Amino acid sequence: MNQTKGHSERDESSINSLAQAVFIVNKHAKTALEPKNLYHLKRLALSKLLQEGKAKKIGLHFSDNPRFAAQQSDVIVECGSYVFHLPPTKEDLKKLPHLGNRAASIRNPKAALSLSKAKQILQSYVGQAGVKQPNLTTEKKAYGRGSVKQPFHNPFPSSFLGKGSKY
Repeated sequence: MNQTKGHSERDESSINSLAQAVFIVNKHAKTALEPKNLYHLKRLALSKLLQEGKAKKIGLHFSDNPRFAAQQSDVIVECGSYVFHLPPTKEDLKKLPHLGNRAASIRNPKAALSLSKAKQILQSYVGQAGVKQPNLTTEKKAYGRGSVKQPFHNPFPSSFLGKGSKY
């Protein structure tokens, strides 16, 4: 009986460490210049946690930042002691209860984990260790004005700064 108790505690610890890693990745994605890869990793990890029964969809709530509509709902996912949100599927909108507005009093616990360690944990969990998504910024630059820097030309030179000034 002690073995099953120890096993469930280990699973609980594993779930909390995965949830903490998802929290760190999500937190950094909110301020990242290119958040697409981080949000993709979050979505993959939460999908796998849901499939394995380690996370649970609680319901829907109104989004704080609706994109193109006056109102938009998010799916609330509980994993360990953390709560996350994901975009809803059509089945989610039909099956999950709507909980109204987000409760501002519910906060995720603090997490002390580096982004690189969190990414490493999640990539090994979802089976993407070492696999990176193509960087979209380099692809965009290939079609842009080119990578050759053009010298600055000011069409309105200032006599105050003197001749030959860039500004």
